[in-house]
Amino acid sequence: MKADYKKLQNGSDIRGVALEGIEGEKVNLGKTEAAALTSGFIRWLCDKTGKKPGELTVSVGTDSRLSKDVLRETVVEAFLSDGLKVFDCGMASTPAMFMSTVFPEYACDGAVMITASHLPFNRNGLKFFTAQGGLEKSDITAVLKIAATLEPAEKDLAAVKKLALIDAYAAHLCQKIRTGLNAGDADKPLQGMHIVADAGNGAGGFFANKVLVPLGADISGSLYLDPDGHFPNHIPNPENQQAMDAIRGAVLNNKADLGIIFDTDVDRMSAVLPDGQQISRNALIAMMAAILEPDYPGSTIITDSVTSDELTDFLENKLHLKHHRFMRGYKNVINECIRLNNAGTVSPLAIETSGHGALSENYYLDDGAYLAVKLIIAAAKAKKMNKERMRQRRIENTSEQIKNYTNNINYALQVSGTRLANYYTDTHEMTIAHDIEKPMLKLSSLRCVTLHEDECRNKVATLFSNLDKKRIKKFDLRVGTIFKDRNKENSYYEFN
Repeated sequence: MKADYKKLQNGSDIRGVALEGIEGEKVNLGKTEAAALTSGFIRWLCDKTGKKPGELTVSVGTDSRLSKDVLRETVVEAFLSDGLKVFDCGMASTPAMFMSTVFPEYACDGAVMITASHLPFNRNGLKFFTAQGGLEKSDITAVLKIAATLEPAEKDLAAVKKLALIDAYAAHLCQKIRTGLNAGDADKPLQGMHIVADAGNGAGGFFANKVLVPLGADISGSLYLDPDGHFPNHIPNPENQQAMDAIRGAVLNNKADLGIIFDTDVDRMSAVLPDGQQISRNALIAMMAAILEPDYPGSTIITDSVTSDELTDFLENKLHLKHHRFMRGYKNVINECIRLNNAGTVSPLAIETSGHGALSENYYLDDGAYLAVKLIIAAAKAKKMNKERMRQRRIENTSEQIKNYTNNINYALQVSGTRLANYYTDTHEMTIAHDIEKPMLKLSSLRCVTLHEDECRNKVATLFSNLDKKRIKKFDLRVGTIFKDRNKENSYYEFN
């Protein structure tokens, strides 16, 4: 194997220097290398699927890096030169590229994401996928060996098909949120929620504009949604403190319900709560486990080996889950999760402290946007529950206040054995008796004219003046509607 190709391997990814601009770092992932690597992937994919090149369908996408267009064109040319059907997905996220192998309308045999995650602007890389997930380290080694023996070929790009994959992927995420919140297709279940997002000028801006906005969320105050491969504002990395400070400031300054931050290619995320608390690393693992626990009680959570003892205590003694620490490396954690589930041990989550989190319900795909979806569903439910609790407390307080008046009201409205009005304690409705000539009376007239006994008249006046009219009206308890007479001198009720 040529030394240059071997140096491009980074575990289960391929990464290298794609642009000049940093002293001492020479380009080792240019057009020649990208073409050879793509051809190597084609040969590997043919062996894996048993198909000939002309029978294969593949997709290609990029993040926002400056070298994306040159590498994308090179990869597409290499596919076309071998006769593959190619979808050019433009800017996309890494999880979306995997989903092009899952969505039945595309059913790609393989996918390539051109990204180097949070690395500096001059770097880039390739991530290869099949419907079984990302390639393993041994698979990448095999691709590199094949690539070292090949010569690149050029091909006209006219045959490539454009695919708005990120739109399909965003619609997929929207449906997940609607389903999680029991909402219909036309509903806006996030209306009333203020969620700020920070894409770090990577590929994640779609989440705010194509997921949150269509569902009704307010995204004002969101940061760096426009792609810019120079990454001028902060490193697009949820582990970077400057990045976390930025999203924390956005949450606090905008009084948002939640903040979400992604890395460049959206396979990682972290969050910030309304009070500014950062949810990353161990806290992110704890929150995701708490969200999943009701659906997977007693299950096993897989993490890397560097998590804290406090996390273990929380998972096992608070949530009554099992914590399985495993070796570092997101692919290692994911593969262990797959192994345990195949062996009969329920394991819904494999997650690293870096923010790489994969759910068994989501193809074991490390997907920052999917983690955000789960968190947003939980946050929306919690906000609705808190609103309902507050509303119920107010109603109960108002109801109790009115109940305390009930006996006195009914007594005061009964004069000399003649019932002037009926008050119903269960519905808090009041009706004027049928033998009164005017069915709707000003309280002033009712108090001063109809009620002859001073004691009764004064009691009624006091009771009605003490009722919390604003609260009664706001919570629609149907006691009555407040009106003003023409001279605006007296308030009166029209009883239901």
